[in-house]
Amino acid sequence: MKLQKTIKSEARVSGKGMFGGEEAEAVFRPAPTDSGVVFVRTDIAEPVRISAVVTNVAERGRRTTLKKGPVSIETVEHCLAAVSALEIDNLIIEVEGPEMPAPDCSSAEYFKVLKRSGLVEQPEKRKEFVISEPVSITSGDASIYALPYSDDSLNITYDLDYSGHTGIGRQIFSCTVTPDGFEKHLAPARTFLLEAEAKQFQSRGIGAHLSPRDILVINSDGPIKNSFRFPNECARHKIVDLIGDLALAGRAVMGRVVAYKSGHSLNQQLVRKLYEAAEQQERVAKFGTDALLDIRQITKILPHRYPFLLVDKVVEIEGDTRIKGIKNVSINEQFFQGHFPGTPIMPGVLIVEAMAQMSGLLFAQKLEHAGKLAVLFSMDDVKLRKAVVPGDQLVLTAETIRMRKRTAQCQCKATVGKTVVAEAQIKFMLIDEEKV
Repeated sequence: MKLQKTIKSEARVSGKGMFGGEEAEAVFRPAPTDSGVVFVRTDIAEPVRISAVVTNVAERGRRTTLKKGPVSIETVEHCLAAVSALEIDNLIIEVEGPEMPAPDCSSAEYFKVLKRSGLVEQPEKRKEFVISEPVSITSGDASIYALPYSDDSLNITYDLDYSGHTGIGRQIFSCTVTPDGFEKHLAPARTFLLEAEAKQFQSRGIGAHLSPRDILVINSDGPIKNSFRFPNECARHKIVDLIGDLALAGRAVMGRVVAYKSGHSLNQQLVRKLYEAAEQQERVAKFGTDALLDIRQITKILPHRYPFLLVDKVVEIEGDTRIKGIKNVSINEQFFQGHFPGTPIMPGVLIVEAMAQMSGLLFAQKLEHAGKLAVLFSMDDVKLRKAVVPGDQLVLTAETIRMRKRTAQCQCKATVGKTVVAEAQIKFMLIDEEKV
């Protein structure tokens, strides 16, 4: 049984952010068991804590960013790769600045200072997720696969295909991730850009502080005013990025990952699926069900009752921003008696009502809305795309667009399998129950 780990003593890394160029310092501190990796922005009036999990990822190009409300921490992947490779489970990372420091645009400095700080085992079992079913994500000609693996480890193969660019070409690297292997073969691998990309970024003020001596800028002949640390350094750095992104699963991932031309966006999509599978697996092990809210808990929140309660369970909740639940459609539903006896179809208005009830459960996650009813105010862009019939399982999602003290708005969607059957933007009035 592997035990959780944290660092023995404080460690620091400082330098300029890779994209923004602002001076920043990261201070690493030990953390208690089961607290995970948590970033803290300390350069603002009220420090903000952001857990390093995929549900806190913000959309950015060519990097991984964590965000909570209006506060973000940019370019966390090189740091997280070192944390993951050292098998550190619990860590507080205080960041003074909007972006993580990027000494030599690799993971090497992070690995060095964390290793030097020393590691200590903690008296709790390490959280791990073993990939048991294949998962794949594709976008155009890029793809990434998570596969079961015979060994109790993480094995990664990356195929970097720049066949049309003579300065890089096609590079393939494969490894099993271990602390020693990461230190020798991955940590020194640096971020790279094509010369045209570098000029485009700098014309927009991005990375303007960097020269080709600071980052790998590659033309048709190879690195400009620099040289490769490994013949396949670019592929190795892609694995560093991938390890950092996999750390956002919130636990150690065991299995085999194979990537072809994958970047942060595809990596994060894969990690989201792994995170959801791990959370579900742990709920089933702990409670005997994958539900975050079962029907008993739902009836304590929603006033609806038979035959009008249209949510059976909630399986995902992301604060007060997103929720996902299930409605199992049975031939025993009362409405099938008249809609239609010979060709039973779930009424579209009831699918919309199910999405609205899911929204009500989402709004209830915010304490100030406890005891309030979400009363339908208006609906926009309602689309009923496909019939729902007995035996279908409706997967209902609601995402907050806007939430105020007395009003709220959600983007809602209902799917059966991979098919979207309905969607709508729904607005609500939030009123006190006793005033109804």
